[in-house]
Amino acid sequence: MPTRQETMSNLFSCYDELEALVADLTDAEWEVQSLCPEWTVKGVVSHLAGVEHALDGWVPVEGDKKLPFNKVGEWLKASSEWSLDQYRNELAELLQRRRDQLSAMSDEVFGGWSMTPVGEGTYQRFMNVRVFDFWVHQRDMTIPLGRTTDDSGPAAELSVDEVEASIGYIVGKKIALADQMSIAFHLTGAVERDIFANVDGRAARVDSLDGPASVDVTVDSTTFVMLACGRIDPQKAIDNGDITWTGDETWGETAARNLRFTM
Repeated sequence: MPTRQETMSNLFSCYDELEALVADLTDAEWEVQSLCPEWTVKGVVSHLAGVEHALDGWVPVEGDKKLPFNKVGEWLKASSEWSLDQYRNELAELLQRRRDQLSAMSDEVFGGWSMTPVGEGTYQRFMNVRVFDFWVHQRDMTIPLGRTTDDSGPAAELSVDEVEASIGYIVGKKIALADQMSIAFHLTGAVERDIFANVDGRAARVDSLDGPASVDVTVDSTTFVMLACGRIDPQKAIDNGDITWTGDETWGETAARNLRFTM
């Protein structure tokens, strides 16, 4: 688990990246189709900003499982009338308020109970989910825009962590690896990491394997996250050589095509 300062630093870097992207967009790029089927670049920015608007001034109350996401619509309605220049200004003011609020928040609130998009947890856990959301959505925009991004660093590591935390589900339910088999994911590129899972009655992440894996999958780390989020076509990743496998050929291909666990 990152420290409070690490979580805040990761989130603030995501805020900075979003502001930098929006500051450099043309009106035509604002309307480019993102990797999210129903959203343009403007739609993705509005989703991210709308959630931050909903969190603006919100403090969780223990036991209250209702998130303030009903306020997202307020941002969407207001921003639909804004020019791109006005949007930039409003976004900058919103994100600065969030920086100020998070910096001033007590440790008791930041580390205390909160409902999150992935169930009950802490407010810090919620903010880690926000980092993951921002990191993926930033690439939902930059990939179709043809913009390069730095896919390394703490926010990238945390995004890989989110996928790794669900690797048992991915291997057991999405890939449906057979009992008594194992799989090793070797992440390359911006984030280098080995992730192992074993099926012994049920699939689970393990720290290491007792012997060779039944199948080894080598995949670029950004491709790994974006495949897990259902954002890119597995066939294109295979054709580009961004994901390869050795060992059991059938299970290797099955794994490459079935990493998606969220959208």
